[in-house]
Amino acid sequence: MTNKRKQPIKPVEKPFLTGAPTDERTVKSALAFFGVLLMAAFMSFLVCSMFSMDNAILRVGLNAIVEIVMLMIFFNNAIGRGADAVARGEILYQRQEKGQPFSASEKAICFHPLKGYMTGLLGTLPLLICAALLAALAQRQSTGYGALPGWVSTLQQRSEVGDALAAYTVRGGMQFVDVLRIIVRILIMPFISMVGSENRDGLLLVERLSPVIVLLPALAYGTGYLQGRSERTKIHTGIAENRKSRARKEKRARKARVARPKGPEQLN
Repeated sequence: MTNKRKQPIKPVEKPFLTGAPTDERTVKSALAFFGVLLMAAFMSFLVCSMFSMDNAILRVGLNAIVEIVMLMIFFNNAIGRGADAVARGEILYQRQEKGQPFSASEKAICFHPLKGYMTGLLGTLPLLICAALLAALAQRQSTGYGALPGWVSTLQQRSEVGDALAAYTVRGGMQFVDVLRIIVRILIMPFISMVGSENRDGLLLVERLSPVIVLLPALAYGTGYLQGRSERTKIHTGIAENRKSRARKEKRARKARVARPKGPEQLN
């Protein structure tokens, strides 16, 4: 007997209407993205704070895993939203074919390739502004002067000594750039931990690249949203495969009933 190979199911794609890059729900979605971004940044800050170790390879690896996990959260979350938008477009396409009316706002909600990126960008915008300002103002951090010994305080009363040691006694307050640095470093903590607190040139480079790093979750979200189209194709293909499988089973059942031998006829 020759076994018949199962023919692969051809991917089933259904037509759908394309919406707009933004719609009436974009602001709400962007605010939700902003909230999730803050929670993810805070959690990664707590986790990465525990990964500050001397072993550079282990430190970079663990912090890279944290960053990848965070990006995958945004990526996977956007897939469902993209698939839902495609499904809405399919429904409106069917209504259009039947001549049924629908509003422009209903059409705008449907899938659009830029919708995920726009939602992520708007949700990241406040933090992106902070990162851009820090990138423009960032300078290489230097160590402080340190504390003076106690016996020097008696010499500071003399003008020629006090003027020379004035830099050790001046305490500058927290400046605007320092506030920005705290906010942005919390957002990009995995990269800060990868570089290490002692690598001042590396920290300066990370701060200047912080606008790009801050945008990574938005890029992951937008890319995940694009997968909504293939997700709907998988759903339709799975439905078609189930129907074909059920039809084969019913066909085999009919053949079995026809081929079943009849019992002996009863004689009168």
